[in-house]
Amino acid sequence: MPVLTQQARHAAGAAGVAGAPVLDVQHIEKIYGSRSNVTHALCDVSFTVNQGDFVGIMGASGSGKSTLLNCVSTIDKVTSGSVIVNGEDVTRLKSQQLTKFRREQLGFIFQDSNLLDTLTARENIALPLTISRVPAKETLARVTEVAGRLGIRETLDKYPYQLSGGQQQRVAAARALVTNPAIIMADEPTGALDSKNARLLLESFETMNRTYRATVLMVTHDSFAASYTQRVLFIRDGRIFTELRRGGSTRQEFFDRIMEVVAMMGGEGSDAL
Repeated sequence: MPVLTQQARHAAGAAGVAGAPVLDVQHIEKIYGSRSNVTHALCDVSFTVNQGDFVGIMGASGSGKSTLLNCVSTIDKVTSGSVIVNGEDVTRLKSQQLTKFRREQLGFIFQDSNLLDTLTARENIALPLTISRVPAKETLARVTEVAGRLGIRETLDKYPYQLSGGQQQRVAAARALVTNPAIIMADEPTGALDSKNARLLLESFETMNRTYRATVLMVTHDSFAASYTQRVLFIRDGRIFTELRRGGSTRQEFFDRIMEVVAMMGGEGSDAL
């Protein structure tokens, strides 16, 4: 059976109960500090993400967007509220359960690719499968398939220092995708890239989303990056300010609408399209 078919079948089952969202965030709050100096990083945030969605989260520095991603990904604990992934409230999981949850259900892509310098691109992509003891033959097939889809098959035998920043990020994207996670979490993935490599990475995200129906939640300050998504949540002062859906708009039209909201919020939209 082709690897792509296996992945598509896995992705179809990742939505949990039929018709239920992959991610259901309900009334979460995150409070830092003590009684005399309290900071409400998140205030009553609720939203849902369905299987196959590509969602952007935008906001100014300090708005709470990265805190939101950290809470959804269980890197940080919510003060109150619930984060439900595939029908399971992950805020109630214990430490060992959380480790297993992150390994099996989530993929991560950060601004720094976080590749291991002593491993080739192939070995970096295969690492989560190796840790999960996936058979070597299946691991090789899945790595080769994903690398081909993201246009990095020629880099597989190279080490990170031999790759451009954009290639490193696409290797990181392949590593996040190869385990067939319920959700891929991307935190400012284009932040350290020039415009050409940023575009290549975002096109890779589109491939992940369209070909594999990967569910992607991406934090970004950049309207150009956000224009690749299907939907953008805007965060201000720890609350959801508004939401935009691309619908039938072209990417240019969606970019223009995003820029209008960014201007309304008083922020910067970064690069032009």
